[in-house]
Amino acid sequence: MGKGRPRAVEKGVLGQSSTVSSSGSPNIPLGPVYYPTEDEFKEPLEFIYKIRPEAEPYGICKIVPPMSWKPPFAQNLDSFTFPTKSQAIHQLQARCAPCDPKTFELEYNRFLEEHCGRKFKKKVVFEGEELDFCKLFNAVKRYGGYDKVVDKKKWGEVYRFVRPGAKISECAKHVLCQTYREHLYDYENYYNKLNQEKTKGCKLGLHSERKTQDVCDVSSFSSSKRRRKDLEGERVKEVKVEEEDLDQICEQCKSGLHGEVMLLCDRCNKGWHIYCLSPPLKRVPPGNWYCLECLNSDKDSFGFVPGKRFSLEAFRRFADRAKRKWFGPAPVSRARMEKKFWEIVEGLAGGVEVMYGSDLDTSVHGSGFPRINDERPASIEAEEWDKYCASPWNLNNLPKLQGSMLRVVHNSIAGVMVPWLYIGMLFSAFCWHFEDHCFYSMNYLHWGEPKCWYSVPGNEASAFEKVMRNSLPDLFDAQPDLLFQLVTMLNPSVLLENGVPVYTVLQEPGNFVITFPRSYHGGFNFGLNCAEAVNFAPADWLPHGGFGAELYQLYHKAAVLSHEELLCVVSKSDFDIRALPYLKKELSRMYDKEKTWRERLWRNGIVHSNPMSPRKHPDYIGTEEDPTCIICQQYVYLSAVTCRCRPSTFVCLEHWEHLCECKPNKLCLLYRHTLAELKDLVLMTDKLDSSLEGQDRNLRRQLSSSDGSTALTRKVKGRLVTFLQVAEEWRLRSCKILQVPYSPENYAKALREAEQFLWAGLDMDQVRNMRKNLIEAQNWAEGLRDCLLKVETWSHDDDLDIEKVQLDHLNNLLSFNPRPCNEPALLKLKDYEQEAKALSHEIDCTLSACPKVSIDDWEILCARVSKSPIYINGSEKIVQQLSSVRAWIESVRKCISEKSPAAIEPDYLYELQSQISELPVQLPEAENLLALISQVELCQARCDQLLKGSLNLKQLEACIKELDNFTVNIPQLKLLRQYYNDAISWVSHCNNILSDIEHWEDQEKAVNELTCIQRDASSLKIQVDEELPRVEIELKKACCRVKALKALSNRMSLDFIQQVMLEAIELQIERERLFSNISGIVAAAMCWEERAKHILSTEAQMNAFEEAIRASEDIHVTLPSLDMVKNSVSLAKTWLEKSKPFLISDSSVEPVSLSLLKIEDLKGLVLQSKHLKISLRERSMLQRVLDNCIEWEHDACSLLHTVACLLNIDNIDGAGGGLVPKIEQLITKIESIIKAGMSLGLDFDEVPKLQDACSTLQWCLKVLSFTSAVPKLEEVEKLMDIDGLLPATFASTSLFSLLSDGMQWLKKAVEVHDPCNHGKYKLSDAVEVLEQSQRIKVFFPQIVSQLDNSTRKHNSWLEQVHLFFSLKPGDRSWMSLLELKESGSMDAFDCPELDMVSSEVQKVEQWKQRCKDILGTSIGDVKSLIHALVEVTNNLERSLYILRASNGCKKREQCVCCSSNIEDQEHLTCSVCKDCYHMQCKGPTPADMNDTALSICHYCLFLMSGNLSQNGSSLVRFKGKHAEFNELVELLSDADNLSVWIEERGILDLLVEKALAWKGCLTEVLEFALNYHDEDISIVVRKLSAIMKAVEVAGICDQQDTCNFELALARNSWRVRANKMLGSPLKTSIQHIQWHLKEGLAISMHPEDHFWQKLSEMKHIAIIWADKAQKVSMDSGALGLDKVFELITEGENLPVLCENELQLLRDRSMLYCICRKPYDQRAMIACDRCNEWYHFDCIELSIEPKMYICPACKLPSEDFSSQPMLTLDRATGPKCEEPQTPSPRRRKLGCKSRKPKSGMKENILVTADDSSISRQSSGSERLFWRNRKPFRRAARKRSQLATLSQFFYIQK
Repeated sequence: MGKGRPRAVEKGVLGQSSTVSSSGSPNIPLGPVYYPTEDEFKEPLEFIYKIRPEAEPYGICKIVPPMSWKPPFAQNLDSFTFPTKSQAIHQLQARCAPCDPKTFELEYNRFLEEHCGRKFKKKVVFEGEELDFCKLFNAVKRYGGYDKVVDKKKWGEVYRFVRPGAKISECAKHVLCQTYREHLYDYENYYNKLNQEKTKGCKLGLHSERKTQDVCDVSSFSSSKRRRKDLEGERVKEVKVEEEDLDQICEQCKSGLHGEVMLLCDRCNKGWHIYCLSPPLKRVPPGNWYCLECLNSDKDSFGFVPGKRFSLEAFRRFADRAKRKWFGPAPVSRARMEKKFWEIVEGLAGGVEVMYGSDLDTSVHGSGFPRINDERPASIEAEEWDKYCASPWNLNNLPKLQGSMLRVVHNSIAGVMVPWLYIGMLFSAFCWHFEDHCFYSMNYLHWGEPKCWYSVPGNEASAFEKVMRNSLPDLFDAQPDLLFQLVTMLNPSVLLENGVPVYTVLQEPGNFVITFPRSYHGGFNFGLNCAEAVNFAPADWLPHGGFGAELYQLYHKAAVLSHEELLCVVSKSDFDIRALPYLKKELSRMYDKEKTWRERLWRNGIVHSNPMSPRKHPDYIGTEEDPTCIICQQYVYLSAVTCRCRPSTFVCLEHWEHLCECKPNKLCLLYRHTLAELKDLVLMTDKLDSSLEGQDRNLRRQLSSSDGSTALTRKVKGRLVTFLQVAEEWRLRSCKILQVPYSPENYAKALREAEQFLWAGLDMDQVRNMRKNLIEAQNWAEGLRDCLLKVETWSHDDDLDIEKVQLDHLNNLLSFNPRPCNEPALLKLKDYEQEAKALSHEIDCTLSACPKVSIDDWEILCARVSKSPIYINGSEKIVQQLSSVRAWIESVRKCISEKSPAAIEPDYLYELQSQISELPVQLPEAENLLALISQVELCQARCDQLLKGSLNLKQLEACIKELDNFTVNIPQLKLLRQYYNDAISWVSHCNNILSDIEHWEDQEKAVNELTCIQRDASSLKIQVDEELPRVEIELKKACCRVKALKALSNRMSLDFIQQVMLEAIELQIERERLFSNISGIVAAAMCWEERAKHILSTEAQMNAFEEAIRASEDIHVTLPSLDMVKNSVSLAKTWLEKSKPFLISDSSVEPVSLSLLKIEDLKGLVLQSKHLKISLRERSMLQRVLDNCIEWEHDACSLLHTVACLLNIDNIDGAGGGLVPKIEQLITKIESIIKAGMSLGLDFDEVPKLQDACSTLQWCLKVLSFTSAVPKLEEVEKLMDIDGLLPATFASTSLFSLLSDGMQWLKKAVEVHDPCNHGKYKLSDAVEVLEQSQRIKVFFPQIVSQLDNSTRKHNSWLEQVHLFFSLKPGDRSWMSLLELKESGSMDAFDCPELDMVSSEVQKVEQWKQRCKDILGTSIGDVKSLIHALVEVTNNLERSLYILRASNGCKKREQCVCCSSNIEDQEHLTCSVCKDCYHMQCKGPTPADMNDTALSICHYCLFLMSGNLSQNGSSLVRFKGKHAEFNELVELLSDADNLSVWIEERGILDLLVEKALAWKGCLTEVLEFALNYHDEDISIVVRKLSAIMKAVEVAGICDQQDTCNFELALARNSWRVRANKMLGSPLKTSIQHIQWHLKEGLAISMHPEDHFWQKLSEMKHIAIIWADKAQKVSMDSGALGLDKVFELITEGENLPVLCENELQLLRDRSMLYCICRKPYDQRAMIACDRCNEWYHFDCIELSIEPKMYICPACKLPSEDFSSQPMLTLDRATGPKCEEPQTPSPRRRKLGCKSRKPKSGMKENILVTADDSSISRQSSGSERLFWRNRKPFRRAARKRSQLATLSQFFYIQK
């Protein structure tokens, strides 16, 4: 079929048509499907290359292999087990962000304190539980904020986040909306503004005075600090970190450096550099900042947790149960399953958890494809196995195919190089993601249910990510790297609605699915299935891989492999020609980036560089792992930066500034390839271009001239130089170094300087060559010096453990031409070389003259060699030979002098003999050695001769004595000694045994001993003929005795015992006592045998057999006839046991178990009795039983024939009266014969037949009985149920069929006749049943008569109904209608008139029920509804009176609660509303208790309190049920549709009329209350009190009036509280006034309202003064102190409390330092004695001393007391001391607390020296200090502002 056009829809494939989202969005377009031919399918990468231009815009495609490609599943399904992960599908999208409530509460409280001037203390309760503000805020943020949630009515979705699983009500949504508006709306605005500041960027160094604005304060990072709060909300002390004193460590890079860009979490105080965050920040964010650990709660964190381990069968059962639970056993469409999946994901179907066996490493769990190293299952042919093992479409082979960029990856990366298995079930999902490094992916579905895929093309990835962030803002705020976690889904319909293209593919078993680079994809499974997936990377992937690497670097995510390493290794390998353009482009990009950053490092002063250690296997990736950058976590393959202060830490070039705080010249660049080598890789990709063929390196240098470093410059020693100029200067200096005498320091310096050039491009080749020359010269000079040092050291002291100089090495050093450099040691070494060569010549001469040289000459030459300082080749040989000669002489002398027997081995002597020819000298010890060897050979020959012949014990003994003292160990002699010793030992042991063996009691032991002796004799090498015959005879006797003992101890056969006696006679031992006993036993056995044969042949009685068996027990022999006797007895007893039940049943005794007796068994027993060998009387008894059974069987068969004849009659006369006696007679006979058969005790086949016949006849008899009476329906149904249980033998008879048809008619007739069923059947049904009665052959007269009577009653009822509905509606009685319904239910069949009557009754009852529900009355009493209507009408009268009284009508003297007269009981009159009430109706109020003369009712007291609600409930409360006015009007309108007249309708009409009057009066009073704006609150209180009483008394309510009433109450509450604020003796804060005005704006207070105008005026005055105060507090002392005090006085006299601004002005009035200026942001330091603060510039300090004492404190006491300025101090009294100026506020100063901390210094970091301190203590300056700082201070804080007046005077 080929590539052709992609076919996305295949006819007949269920589920591939389209995808419909749950939200009703348009169908999702389908991705392409391809059907390759056999030829196209051969090469996967080739086929993908062809379809890529067409398929890549979809991001996904499906490939259907040819029909011939069907790989077997390689796993063993029975033994395969795998781990799973639990997936909460309902939380993939609809889940709360993992926000930590404590962090949210901390930030929210800070917002309230800084922006609202209050704290959030009271917990908000919502539906009985505490409301989680964190969840509520995130849920609203999910749907776009408060305004959008309100506009789009999304509070239901918000509720689902806050209370998952709870039932949503309109009331709950309204409460949730109001709660958010009250508590979180302002915080949302603040949060949004803060985010806008983050996006625009924040300005560092904001003043702390701006903390009340919407942007939170951020301290200036110029002082290296960030303000934080601890867990309790207190300010953390601000510190400045010294370089050597690190108090904060970054949690990412573990460095405490770069404190100026260290972000500290405002909750946990942990630190992160802004560049270490993921993703990194460019600047410090405004406001408080929290780390992800504090933002995210572990409780709400979401992920796929590990589940249990399953076998495949267990997982299948689990998956099947889950699918049946959702959709039942019936087939279900995939569109329905897909819709249900997205409902679950969006949280609309409750909680759903599934298991997914995902990411199973096939190297651990096994692959579904065949693999070469796996065991082949027996069910798969070897040829088929090998075929698919090698298939390129096998996912195990795909990543390393020809043309794949991953061929060079050596290690097995799971999921990338090694496939992963996926065992899925229904709804198990794989969430939106794209592959690691933007790889391609291929997924193959082995078997099971389909898999649904969704894909977004790679070119739309940015749009996809934007929609995801906008749709799930709370999740991305909490986890910026959310898309890397693979745990989030989003409905594709949302993407389509936002313009993001989405495509879908349905993968079925045997299909491949391919995803393209950067393509976001996800999906889910339709059921149990098994898939396998792997990544691959063809050539066109390379640019996408570069993008993926940059993405990992941006988000600080660890990469799977190094992209740069992959490019370098691929470029050196045999890559595909198609990869050329992609590879060249990526290499050029990599080269340009590397060149730019290396040049930037050099320009910034990093001049040290070193190459990285080379790879052991440079042709593969993954053999060695590179270190990673501590900032971005990426592999540093090409280059890295390190420092000696952190030797094991590396950073990439882009983060070199974040490594440490050392100067750039301390850092070192590590590189793997120079830029020249990288450029060569780029140029090497052009090797296929013929225009570059044959060009040499110079031409390539010209081609890369544009890449030179001519433009690279930096400032060196005040001048601007280029990179090439610096390199050329270095080269010229190096040339001079080579010409002057060698200096190690100069060479080392030059090589260090060369490091800054080696990383560069081709233009640094001359530098590299010069460096190579320097290294060569350095090595050569150091080699000469090392040799000279060793030689001279050896010459002075040869005992030192120093290695000698090799002569060859010395020759190599001296043979250099030309010399690399100028080294004076060369001449001295040449002299030593000549001496060494002379000694070498002498050694050669000596070795060539062997063996003529004497041993003394050898020793003299060896001594000269050992003293030479130069090692000469051949010197070791002459020393070794001399040592060998000495050792040989010593060994020979030792052998000759040896005296111990057998101490010398012959092989050792032969070895010494073989060494004689190798000796370089002649020695006399050789002759002695040869003589000893000849003696050894003579001894060996003699021993060999003895061993070859027949050995005699005496001859052997003589030879051993002769050679006993020979010193050489002869093996043959040793063997002869062993033979002799063995023979002597055997003879001694044999004599000891034979001496008394015939007297042993244990003859078996004797047999064993003699057998062992005989066996040992056969193994001897020496003949022992004298003892062996005796041993054999004694062994036979012992064996015979053992047999005799065995016969006596065990029952042996008679033949065995006779044979033992014959052996004893032959050995002449028969007279022994043992054998005499055996003779008596043999005689008794022979006698018994004769008797047994006699009784067997004559059929004797049972007792004769038993007596013979008893006699055999006394004979200890196995008798031959005993088994026959016992068998005869056993057979007879068995026959008697089997016959016993039959013999008992024949007697008068009842049988025990009749069911076990079969007549066939009886016949068999009779036959067996004829073969018995014993005479028994039971034989004849059993024969009689058999004759009786045969007779009974004949009678039973005759009776069964009679029954069959009766049941086959086909006509019944009349009602069947003649059949009944016959049936009864037959039943009696059958029961009698069954009883007789059971008494026989046998199981007859005729008994079940007789029982079936009896039950059938009884059924027929019962049916015939119904002809004379009317049965109940239950009886008929019971009898018909029995009909089905009767035996089939008689069910087909004629009589049974007739009766069965009659029963069918009878059942229908009884059902129609039953009054309870009249509603089911019509009149026509009864007529039809009567007609059928004429057709059946069985007649039932009673039921036919009653059916006829029912039809007549029905017709009579119809006439009554027609008469009733012919009357007018007003004349129709409700009771008559009820009677018609009751009689119709009993007499009428189903008809329209019955339905009409029931419908009319139901309408009236429903109307009454609605009325009761509206009024809230009980349902039990018939008159309760009328009474309730009358009661509501009366209540309306009372309520109307209260309202009219409030408008000026005359009041009655009655209680407003109970409407009764007040004269009879104790009562009170409200002092506000003037209404009266009984004490028992209303309890005493707090006002009553305080003053009985002045009483206030509850209503007025509540209105005057200013509360918003009563007891925490809503504003308007109702006692009991209040009917809605609109519902009553609607109810009255519906009453017109009733067909009968009812009394309640008239009362309701009157009620509605009263309600209209009441509603008009209420509206009039409310309008007055809402439009009242004057100062007198009591007027509105009286009006609202009347409304509250009227509403409470009235039994009805109106929604609109209620809303207006609540608004009036809210405005009254606002006025009352405003009046309290205006009249309170305590000042109200500006924040409180602003909040109150804001509340008034929310309830639409009129601008002309008296209290609104008063509060607005106060707010205006306070804001003008506060702005002025803030400006003055920031003027750095510009305004005079008198003006400041005037401003403070003005602020204190304001009617509004502005505490913060007053405190700022008071702080502004404090003076510091000798300049007596207020705090002005300059750096300050405190004196360690007086604690006075001074500016650094005023006291001329530049650095911080360890302890600072101001000059005033250094003055001597006598000088201080002599100053005239102390007169003022004396005037204040002897105990009066000026209070010390306190330290500046911590929120303003950039200094540390006086309380020291570990690892911190107490004072601000400054610079000073001793000389500056001494200068400040000079005489003239002391006088200045006395004038500027007149008093010593002891107090820590200034308690009152007034105490500063004297200092202000002195300042003047």
